[in-house]
Amino acid sequence: MRFVIVTGLSGAGKTHAIRSLEDLGYFCVDNLPPTLISKFAEACFQAEGKIDRIALVIDIRGGEFFHDLFDNLSKLEDAGYKYEILFLDASDEVLVKRYKESRRKHPLAPQGRVITGIELERLKLKQVRNRANNVIDTSNLTTRELREKITEIYEQEGQMETQLIVTVLSFGFKYGIPVDSDLVFDVRFLPNPFYIPDLKNFSGNDKQVSDYVLGFEETRVFIDKLSDMLEYLIPHYLKEGKRQLIVSIGCTGGRHRSVTIANSIYEKLKAANYNVNVDHRDINEDVNKGGKKL
Repeated sequence: MRFVIVTGLSGAGKTHAIRSLEDLGYFCVDNLPPTLISKFAEACFQAEGKIDRIALVIDIRGGEFFHDLFDNLSKLEDAGYKYEILFLDASDEVLVKRYKESRRKHPLAPQGRVITGIELERLKLKQVRNRANNVIDTSNLTTRELREKITEIYEQEGQMETQLIVTVLSFGFKYGIPVDSDLVFDVRFLPNPFYIPDLKNFSGNDKQVSDYVLGFEETRVFIDKLSDMLEYLIPHYLKEGKRQLIVSIGCTGGRHRSVTIANSIYEKLKAANYNVNVDHRDINEDVNKGGKKL
């Protein structure tokens, strides 16, 4: 039985996440009081295989009940049930914008400023975020992109036991460090193609930029050392129960150097048979992007 606890910041996309899990065949319950988790798991187990995928949304809407979350997760562990936590996050700026657009009140600041509620909620959820198996930053995701990430993580049978998904993510420091990063590497020490007139308008996905960045010895040495470190770390992360690893590589704008390095690390990990994908968050930041945001 696969048991997923869905939680995170209000406005970060939990509703879209639970709908995606429901489409994947999960039996979903929204806003279940934590005190009922172990009893609910027992009832599902007694269904003798009829319910083998469960997703529960548990968040600060539970009020005082939410403080019992970890005690009840411990009861779940004592009863022999395995579970995993999916945490939905987003930047303060994006969350404020979403609340203004929806005209909703924040549950922790119904009469005050939305940002005050967000800051308080982030503090209350810090511990559960640190224990999450998977963290998804929805700040720059469309509804479709969030659905794809949910599907990638939770569609595959047996992933909880044997797999760790590695995402190599390029980004620009000028647009902020991705909040779901596990490891962050700064490659701004490398020569910048932005200042080469013939390369400025291309990206790290283009051969001329890639060849320029990879043409420096320090680039090649950095890629080799980073790849070696990741290949050392990944088995240990998996042993400790981590199921998603976000390796963020940043340069100034997230278009040239970080893209080239991310692609190179992706190829090396893929050649080593790791479950890896690559994503370039800010490669088209200056280009008008389509798609409805969460």
